[in-house]
Amino acid sequence: MSQQRALRMSLLADGAGTGLFGIVVLAGGQGLAGAIGVPGSWIVPIGVGMLAGAVLLLVFSGHAAMPRIAATVNAVAGVAMTVLALGGILPLTGLGVAFMLAGAVWVVAFAVLVTVLLRRAVSAEAH
Repeated sequence: MSQQRALRMSLLADGAGTGLFGIVVLAGGQGLAGAIGVPGSWIVPIGVGMLAGAVLLLVFSGHAAMPRIAATVNAVAGVAMTVLALGGILPLTGLGVAFMLAGAVWVVAFAVLVTVLLRRAVSAEAH
């Protein structure tokens, strides 16, 4: 598989997973908010934001700038989710901490994957 195809497939997988996660958040609604300790007013914006991000990843996965943007956004999101999970900023439950850390692992994994694929693509073009 070419590096460009691998990049596109990784963005599509990231978009699909992010969209699924957004649907889970929206479907869980206030019950999920209470279970994880996130303010109830945050659930809809979080879910909609995740769906919007998923659409951007899915629609623009073939655009040349998208891998770098996605890697940067994922890395920042991973740091933010980790800070929220471990920083005591929110009154998260144990499930909430696990939920946030799982999200952080997801986005950081894709940030690393895309960064590695980008470096390989640049290296392949140089040779």
